Amino acid sequence: MKSNYYKITALATDDYRVRLRVARNPNTPQESLSILATDDEYDVRLAVARNPNTPQEILSILATDEDLCVHLGVAQNLNTSQETLSILATDDYRVRLAVARNLNTSQETLSILATDEDLCVRLGVARNPNTPEDIIFRIKSYEKFEDSIEK
Repeated sequence: MKSNYYKITALATDDYRVRLRVARNPNTPQESLSILATDDEYDVRLAVARNPNTPQEILSILATDEDLCVHLGVAQNLNTSQETLSILATDDYRVRLAVARNLNTSQETLSILATDEDLCVRLGVARNPNTPEDIIFRIKSYEKFEDSIEK
């Protein structure tokens, strides 16, 4: 009971740095991460999004955060569900790149990102070790086609 008191006290503190440290700690209980996911400071929410202990349910909520950096943290987290990654695949190009690199991204989402307007996103798909050969071939063909247009 005493340890719960200290956890709650740390979360209730006005010191943003304490909340940030708690949010970054991979040993922070999921219940505490759930509370910190609604913090007023985007840095704290970003730390929760990047925390390897953050459950998928919280990550899916953070994927709708007002701050783009939080979206990026969710896209980089290996706990993020395929469904959430699929939603984030329509976000800013930096977020799409993180989705393309995430090892949990479904082949269906990788296939969609393989034709992304941004070259870095397409290369991120090509470098993902879970990308099937046929998608990599499509990316290579697309790049050759673009090169022929520019010449």
